[in-house]
Amino acid sequence: MASPRLETYCCPNRDAATQLVMSFQPDVFCGVCIGSASVSLLLTILQLLPKKGQSPRKMPKASSSSTILLLISVCDILGGLGMIFRSSVWLGFPGFIANISVVNGTNVWPSAFCVGSAMWIQLLYSAGFWWLFCYAVDSYLVVRRSAGLSTIVLYHMMTWGLAVMLCVEGIALLYYPSLSSCENGLEHAIPHYITTYAPLLLVLVVNPILFRRTVSAVASLLKGRQGIYTENERRLGTEIQIRFFKIMLVFVICWSSNIINESLLFYLEMQPDINEMPLKNIRSAALITWIIMGVLNPMQGFLFTLAFYGWTGWRVDLKWRKREIPWESMSSSTVGENAYPSPVNYQSNIHDSKKISTTDSQQTDEAISMLSEGNTSGDDRLTRSSPIYQGW
Repeated sequence: MASPRLETYCCPNRDAATQLVMSFQPDVFCGVCIGSASVSLLLTILQLLPKKGQSPRKMPKASSSSTILLLISVCDILGGLGMIFRSSVWLGFPGFIANISVVNGTNVWPSAFCVGSAMWIQLLYSAGFWWLFCYAVDSYLVVRRSAGLSTIVLYHMMTWGLAVMLCVEGIALLYYPSLSSCENGLEHAIPHYITTYAPLLLVLVVNPILFRRTVSAVASLLKGRQGIYTENERRLGTEIQIRFFKIMLVFVICWSSNIINESLLFYLEMQPDINEMPLKNIRSAALITWIIMGVLNPMQGFLFTLAFYGWTGWRVDLKWRKREIPWESMSSSTVGENAYPSPVNYQSNIHDSKKISTTDSQQTDEAISMLSEGNTSGDDRLTRSSPIYQGW
């Protein structure tokens, strides 16, 4: 699982709260992490592979939203691989890991492995948080016709830049001035925890607001499309709203245990002696949420694919197919780039006004299509019969 306690454990003079959770049934905990991460990894890859008997998804063009969803899954897969590798080494080489506790030891490889594996896991999951934030921003901008494929470059710069900067800054402050002298006080640990949980809290607080605004904007688009709001369009808006709800539900389920566990451990750190009897229930709750984190954190990858695409089935099609290039969609490839139609000349002929109306209709259709792409729900015939989907 992903927790700043992994980096804190690399300090030979670690605090008592970190020692409590990291020394609680380490073999069982590592086995839980390996099992959960392996199951999530296999099911995530299964979800993303093409299936037999299913026609390829008809996409008008490669949108930034679909790219972001894929990158979120990639971050979860790579983060899960880091968990499997780290836990496997802990289980397979207990003597190697035991050298981490040796102060001023001559063998630097155990500490290097501890720091490197913890940074890998933190970096990938932090990048996933930033990509999820970018998805909420992009969804809102797409509906507002202010986004396009060119914005994906900005998302890459923001996501990887912030993830690397916060991760390196937190680790540098934690291990300053050296690995053997870290964790001598909260002034070392608190900046590290802030840089770790900042993107997580950002998604929890800001994403629901952006999703709510996007749903409201979708309703306005559907109403303004033809001046009416039919039952089909209402259900389409509801589907998009449910999709956003599923995404946030998965995120809350997978990461709320981290916030609870960290709060409990910080409370224990503030006590003179964490082994006192009145703190027994607090210690038990911290250990329980620690195990829950090992189960739920790696499962985020698979649960997100369910929220993004639904269950895609078991029958994998590994045969390579030459897909036809959607030449007809090339004409609308600059919709995200040129967000607004040209100003209307009201003295022009009727043909020009109809062309502008058609362009605006295509922009509206594409915005809705981006938000609902990958939706494999059984109500597909409903959305295709809607006026929003006519003409695709």
